[in-house]
Order: sequence, then C-alpha cells, then structure tokens
Amino acid sequence: MAWSWRLEKAGGEPAGVAEESFSTQADAESWLGENWRGLRADDVDKVTLLDGETVVYGMSLHDPE
Repeated sequence: MAWSWRLEKAGGEPAGVAEESFSTQADAESWLGENWRGLRADDVDKVTLLDGETVVYGMSLHDPE
C-alpha cells in the first residue's frame, strides 16, 4: 500500500491530497515535517495520514493552545 496525506481546510472542507505518495509511514511523516508550514500558508488546517484507503490518524497543523 502507498501512504499519503489527505488535506482539509477549516470545518473539514477538503483541500485535496498531497501530491506525493510514500512507500513507508516514516517517509510520509518526514515529508509532513518538512512541508507543514507551506501547507498552513496554503490554508490547510488538518491532515490525515492514509495507508491506502485506511485512516491511520489525523492531526491539526495549528499550534496547541
């Protein structure tokens, strides 16, 4: 299976899927670590990690309050 990130705007509005897919969870998480600021600049508020079609976890790109 390929790993990918589903992108969401505020309120759960879809913002697409990250252009890249990854062969491992670690590669996907490394990519997010390098690119989350750019995603925030593009008004992405939340990301969800997918293993194929299976949701692994979701997380906010906002600073914790």
